[in-house]
Amino acid sequence: MKQSTLHRTWDQFRQKYGVYLRLLESIPEERMHTHPVPGLRTPAEMVAHVSGTLVRDIAQGVAKGEITAHEASESAVAAGLATRAEVIAFAERCWQQASAAVATIGDAELAAMVPTPWGMSLPGWVAINLLNDEFLHHRGQLYAYARLCGAKPPFLWGFADNAPDFRPPA
Repeated sequence: MKQSTLHRTWDQFRQKYGVYLRLLESIPEERMHTHPVPGLRTPAEMVAHVSGTLVRDIAQGVAKGEITAHEASESAVAAGLATRAEVIAFAERCWQQASAAVATIGDAELAAMVPTPWGMSLPGWVAINLLNDEFLHHRGQLYAYARLCGAKPPFLWGFADNAPDFRPPA
């Protein structure tokens, strides 16, 4: 992957993230800290994982040359997000931080081997692809969660309905 491909990939990811933010808005406030599926993360914990550990931390890790994400802090992060508005604000902050990091990634960072806390090193471009794959996997989980919570989630590919910063380019 070259930087030009990264920018196109990230623009598509930006649109998917806009749908994800609308998905979070669809989950009832009183269900953010409940377990729609026993034994799995709560919606708030899922956001701490997806927006923080995956999106922000992997993007920043590729930019700086080492991914240092640790899932151990996700429960504490989620517990600190008392309301749905706080959960969504966290997801939006993580997006801004990830986008700022991606803007600094060039061909050298994409080609470099990036150490991870998972006992392996990956080329930067593989880490970016991993970020996208994991995001889509967990976004699917949140769609199931939303339905289990009685919500009607947004159309999966309804990019035109996103907030202006997450809509397709004109």
